[in-house]
Order: sequence, then structure tokens, then C-alpha cells
Amino acid sequence: MIKPLEGVTVVEFAGLGPAPFCGMLLAQMGARVICIGREGAPAPSGPLARGREYVALDLKSRDDMARALDLIASADALIEGFRPGVMERLGLGPQVCRERRASLVYGRMTGWGQTGPLAHTAGHDINYIAISGALHAVGLAGGEPVVPLNLVGDFGGGGMLLAFGVVAAILRARSTGEGCVVDAAMTDGAAMLMSMMYGFYAAGHWQDERGTNLLDGGAPFYRTYRCADNRYIAVGCIEPQFYAAFMKGIGAEDLLELPQRDRAHWPRVQERIAQTVATRTRDEWTALFEGSDACVTPVLSLAEAPLDAHNTARGAFAQNGGAWQPQCAPRFVDYGNEGG
Repeated sequence: MIKPLEGVTVVEFAGLGPAPFCGMLLAQMGARVICIGREGAPAPSGPLARGREYVALDLKSRDDMARALDLIASADALIEGFRPGVMERLGLGPQVCRERRASLVYGRMTGWGQTGPLAHTAGHDINYIAISGALHAVGLAGGEPVVPLNLVGDFGGGGMLLAFGVVAAILRARSTGEGCVVDAAMTDGAAMLMSMMYGFYAAGHWQDERGTNLLDGGAPFYRTYRCADNRYIAVGCIEPQFYAAFMKGIGAEDLLELPQRDRAHWPRVQERIAQTVATRTRDEWTALFEGSDACVTPVLSLAEAPLDAHNTARGAFAQNGGAWQPQCAPRFVDYGNEGG
């Protein structure tokens, strides 16, 4: 596999969640990632710790501080996920590190950002996505907001955007010789991930009530349905031709007379689909729609997903120590080998 970040060196200060996720992404892309942990603390382990070199240092020791600064001086980027001010108190803030290498990219991962009234306040993913509008938007109509794991703040709006920002800043540093600080805040990132919904809302195409819209489970053709075995299928037949294929597949073609996008008909259509889907098992529906354009897939568990035929064919998961781990994404392929 092509490793586009070969030749890039990153120093990572050991932490939890989004910053290690960023380090994992950079390492999977070919960067040399040196993780600095606290002396006496266990080395990070698990999928997020993949691809690292690990160094344990006592930053209160003059010799170990000098070693940390030497590592930073030879790096293209530094990433850390502490509260604002912690790195400064350690003596490793942006200005100190810049003196050692002017082109250094200094990546900072926080929930609230380096500035703002909440910058020094404790919080977690759920708090960060709550003030972005994202948490409010997820859930069933009339129900409570549903926590979308910690995917939106920690990973999508956090570690992934930090990685993107660091790589962008490295490109700038290589052309200008000047590094910069990357201030990656999960509140900012979660809000940015909601850009399309804010656009729909401004245009009058999105109701500010969860579970009533095209892409939040409100539409009967874009949601999950319970099957006879208490497992689920996901239905995503937005386009008219795909919707027609699905409705014919479940024997509800008579409902095609109703305008698909007319919200007034959605409860009736949803009830009919739910009743029909409940008559067969998940795998029976999956087999029925296999090879069609009805946009129907099984909702797989964490135990099932690595064994899925498509995931297996693409090598999306691999075992490590007897446990399944998702593999590198995206993939980089030489021209001419796109199909192989």
C-alpha cells in the first residue's frame, strides 16, 4: 500500500481518545509517530495505539526534558490533547517548541478550543456535540436526543479533523518554512460536520425537530426497521427509482401512487413498511434484495461486521491478538490498479 506520509515525523504526547486517533491515522498513512508517555505509566495499548514508537519520560527531569525537546526539534509536527495551558506549564508550549524548530506544526486537540468562556471547563464528547446542534438533531420524533456513540465529537469532529489540519499545516510549512498552531476543537468540528443540515435549515428544507426530516429517520424510506427475528435492516432508498424497487420488493407498490416526498403520507407509508418487514427475518430480507438497487442492508453487530462478505473482500478488518481491528482508510492505490 502507498504510504503518502512516509518521511514525516510526528511527536505525540500520550492521551485519550481523539488525539491518539489522530496519531493512529497519521501512522497508518506512513508517518513516523513517536509517542511520549509518562515514566512509570503503562504504555498505551489497543487499536488507537497502533503504529507508534513509545518513549517514557519524566518531564520534571532536566535530561528527559532535553530529550523531549530534541525529539520535537527533529519532528514535522507535535500533537497533544491536554487542556489549554497544560503543555505551557510543562515547559513545552508552542513558543518554546517553535524556538527549537520554526517549521514545527503544533497540533492541539481539545473539546472547547484554546479560547472561549468554556475553554478551561471539563467536558466530554456528549457536551461538545450538545452545543453544536448535532446532539439535538439525532433521535426519534418526540423522543430524547440519542447519543451517537462518541463518533461525532471525539473522532469525526475531533481526531480526524486534527489529522487533516496537521497535514494541511505541514504542506504549508514545507512551502513557507513557517509552522503554526492547529487549534482543533470538537465543538467547532461537530458544528462543521452539521454544515449540510444548517444549509437545509436555512433554506427551509429542515425542521428543527429531530426525527421529522429526510435524513434523520423521519422519512419512511431512510430509516431502520425491525424484522421478525428482532434484528434490523437499514433502508436508504431516497431516489425515486430506488424507492420503487424497494416498495415493489416488499409488495407495497400500491403506495407508489402517493408522492414520495409528501410528509403528510409518511406515517401511513412507514406503518405499512414496518408491518411488512416484521413478517420476515433480517437475513431473509437481505437475501431478497441482494443485487438490487433498493438500498437495503442488514444492520450488523460488532461481532458480525468483520465477517461480512463485502468487508472480507476488501480486507476492512484484520485480526490482531485474536481481536478484530478496522484497517487503514482511505486507501492509496497506484493508477492502473484501482480495480485490484
